[in-house]
Amino acid sequence: MKPVPEQMAIIRQGCQEIIREEELAARLEKARATGTPLRVKAGFDPTAPDLHLGHTVLIQKLKNFQDLGHQVIFLIGDFTGLIGDPSGKSETRPPLTEEQVKANAATYERQIFKILDPDKTIVDFNSRWMKPMSAQDLIRLAARHTVARMLEREDFHKRYTSQTPISIHEFLYPLIQGYDSVALMADVELGGTDQTFNLLVGRDLQREYGQAPQVVITLPLLEGLDGVQKMSKSLGNYVGIDEPAKEMFGKLMSISDDLMMRYYALLTDITPNELSRLKDDLASGAKHPRQVKEDLAKAMVARYHSQAAADHEAQEFIRVLRERELPEDIEEVTLTIADNYLWLPRLMVDCGLASSTSEAQRLIKGGGVQVDGEKIADPKLELAKFKTYLLQVGKRRFKRVTLAGS
Repeated sequence: MKPVPEQMAIIRQGCQEIIREEELAARLEKARATGTPLRVKAGFDPTAPDLHLGHTVLIQKLKNFQDLGHQVIFLIGDFTGLIGDPSGKSETRPPLTEEQVKANAATYERQIFKILDPDKTIVDFNSRWMKPMSAQDLIRLAARHTVARMLEREDFHKRYTSQTPISIHEFLYPLIQGYDSVALMADVELGGTDQTFNLLVGRDLQREYGQAPQVVITLPLLEGLDGVQKMSKSLGNYVGIDEPAKEMFGKLMSISDDLMMRYYALLTDITPNELSRLKDDLASGAKHPRQVKEDLAKAMVARYHSQAAADHEAQEFIRVLRERELPEDIEEVTLTIADNYLWLPRLMVDCGLASSTSEAQRLIKGGGVQVDGEKIADPKLELAKFKTYLLQVGKRRFKRVTLAGS
């Protein structure tokens, strides 16, 4: 293991808060002296089948610990997913069905190993200890926390004071997440800033069960492509880790220079010293922001696809944007329609250039959509059938669409 100051520098990078730093340093020192790695846990409820880069902030930090020689535990909350995490919610969220949880969990296992080493990662499910728990056991667990402490949590407090209903089962969520740390004997737990309360419950419960309280590390919620709101599929500002290489590369080339540096810090293997040098090179003009952004996009595409795909998309990017040529491999799509015209936002969704008609309308209003080389400003535009159109969204996304009659 590296000396503790070096480990701490790597762990601190991108973190919002470490509770408590001195405890973490002491545990790292003990781990180094005894050769016993720390047990580092992060939990993920399988609420959706696909992960995006925002989800990978925690997984990247797990990788940091893994590369430092520690044991990482990727915990899939298949039991807590049936409850629904109330964090940050203004109303009770509907729980997932058991079938949805199982299907989503299966995709998580496949996707995380694009980042983590499968031979050095423990994948566990909290149903392993929660399903055998009896009603009596659950009552005993609930007796170890108070309603007053629960209402200290900001989202619960707001809902309580505004007389918005809070279901009893929502109080169980922080308790069960906290008990996960007891069951796994976690030394460290990672979570987003919206999870701070739940992570601290884990510390409290470990004390109650006679364990040393875990160190809590919170990481920021990653901003999406707009650089303002957190990355979210519903907002259309996301980069999915299973997206085609072309989409991923193009989206990452669209981000601002400031956001680019944040993505470097939170999503890549760059060391603190390398990040500092990169910032200095950008400030001095030794490196151009466009090249640095290309390097970021290539690193992400190489991680989630392959180095060959990354090199290809970089070459295509240069050819399309710098030489102003159309890409060689424009996908051709034929859509059969019954009416004489098709609404452009509907067409964009049907051919895969937008995830929803509302996103398509936002793209059109923002000046990011062209039809046959002409920028479109009217989101109400309809296109006639029996014609072929060249659609372009942003600078790199193209489809050649033929509207056929039924």
